[in-house]
Amino acid sequence: MVIVPKEKPTIENLNSAYLDIRKLFEHYQSEFGTGCVHFKASYAEGVVFFDKDELMGAVFSDGNGELTGEASLGLIIDAAGKHNFNVSVYQIEADKIYFWANMPSAEIIYKDLSTEFTDLEGLIKKMAEENLTGFIEVSTGQGHEGGFIFFQGGKITGGSYCWSGEEELAPEESREVLIQKTKASGGLCNVLRISQPKEAVQGALNGDGVQTSTAFLNLLEDLLATFERVITSNKKIKADFDTLLKKKFLEKVDKYPFLDPFVAELTYSDQKLTYVGSVGHKELAKGMMESIMELAGQVGVMPKLREMLGPWSKKYNREIKNLGLSL
Repeated sequence: MVIVPKEKPTIENLNSAYLDIRKLFEHYQSEFGTGCVHFKASYAEGVVFFDKDELMGAVFSDGNGELTGEASLGLIIDAAGKHNFNVSVYQIEADKIYFWANMPSAEIIYKDLSTEFTDLEGLIKKMAEENLTGFIEVSTGQGHEGGFIFFQGGKITGGSYCWSGEEELAPEESREVLIQKTKASGGLCNVLRISQPKEAVQGALNGDGVQTSTAFLNLLEDLLATFERVITSNKKIKADFDTLLKKKFLEKVDKYPFLDPFVAELTYSDQKLTYVGSVGHKELAKGMMESIMELAGQVGVMPKLREMLGPWSKKYNREIKNLGLSL
């Protein structure tokens, strides 16, 4: 989900047509240290979170659905370069940035709770008792105002609020205003749980601007599984798939150290892929694809592999293009 702070942006009403997006990120990483850049157009919306060292997470949503990680970052940069997006920049407190960067992957545990039946003050107490790590999203009245109340282990750690025509208030005062507004004009509440708000996003957008995500690992996992089926179905190949793959990975270690099976950053077993390293998506995908294509050529299954990868390339067409892969 595309979530940005409720407060007024620090910088607003920029037009993407006149911006170098990558330099924009670099400038505000230096200027603000931590924050996010929000892109909004009539057909699409995206947000990228950052700290002074790296782009930490991204979300892009349009008529085709929602993407996170490298795929979303690539789409944001590409779309912003071709279409007019209204661009806003928010400065976010350093101790809150990992929380915000994890919000797009939050799990909804209570949805559309009406304050007509659920008292917000009581809901806050209930979430404290349940040791919630996450947030309550509240919209009041006609949805023009509202806020987020953040929890870490059941303790309120802050919030983000939007009030029309009112001066900035202290966090406790803003929370009380929100409670009173829901009592006066009603509202809706969503409660969402965050898994790891205190830690950087796994494989945070680094180097080549990518984020290790379940979706990305699924792409590589499906690639390897397809290749394995091609190898095992060929009766002329006597060696088992695992041995062939590890041997090929060893040959590529000088160029791609993360492939070293003895270091075990990358492991593939029973058609399940795990990765615990820090290299970016593009480099990881490049090393994997190069190894697979070389091995397919050496054992004589390249035509069959290309045929079998048809559904895979169709399923992950957008991601494959963003990664710069070719079959």
